[in-house]
Order: sequence, then structure tokens, then C-alpha cells
Amino acid sequence: MLDHAVQSLREHGVRMTPQRQAILEYLVTEHSHPTADDIYKALSARFPNMSVATVYNNLRVFKEVGLVQEMNYGDASSRFDFVTSRHYHIICDACGKVVDFNYPVLDEIESVASQLTGFKVDRHRLEVYGTCPACQSEQAHKH
Repeated sequence: MLDHAVQSLREHGVRMTPQRQAILEYLVTEHSHPTADDIYKALSARFPNMSVATVYNNLRVFKEVGLVQEMNYGDASSRFDFVTSRHYHIICDACGKVVDFNYPVLDEIESVASQLTGFKVDRHRLEVYGTCPACQSEQAHKH
């Protein structure tokens, strides 16, 4: 996955710097849908001269190339997701945890929407909200 991402960046004329490589590796290996601040905190010990702005700039480049998806949820900081295959997100209302899940049946929703409305559909996004198991357990212990 990482090799494919690096190749994709090179094809778009984006040169690889050690910081860019580290941010990309973090996104590929961490499935926590981190914020730019999370990435900065995780990598700042390795790259003391790196700023949050550097992280944001690299995320913007990754987004433009199509490697990263920016996820905005209301007032909270954007989270970033390394784009692998089409998947959906379930978000905990209590702690903000975001978990991927795949439901292939939904893949046909774009063609159905197009047939029903006449729209030329470009993409779709589905978010499911609820309470994660850890927060459910915590809430059960409070009562």
C-alpha cells in the first residue's frame, strides 16, 4: 500500500521528503482516522523542526493526489483517512472514535440514485452514528 502511494505521488510530480514519508507511513499504519494535530504529536519527537502547518500542507497534497480523504464532522477538527477501498464510517457520539466498515450492497446506491433522479452521480458518503463498546461499558458502570 505504501509503495503504491509513493509511486502515485511520484507520478504527480510530488517529491518524497523524510517528513512526507513519515506522515504517509503514519496514515497507512494508523487506522484511527487521525487529526493533523494527532499526526504532528506522533511524529514531532522524530522531526523536532516539523510544524503543524507542515502536516497540514502534506495532507493537502495527499488529498489532491487522491490518497487521503478529509472527514469533517461539525465543529471538530478534520480527521484524515488513507484511501484504500470504498468503505464507510461509524462514529461514536461519546468519544469521537471513527471505525471503518465495508458494506458492498451499498456500492450500487450511486446507480440507483442516478436512475431515480437523472443526476450524474460523482460520489456518495455514508456515516453511521452511535456509541462504541468502550463508551457503552463506561456508561453502564456509571449507572
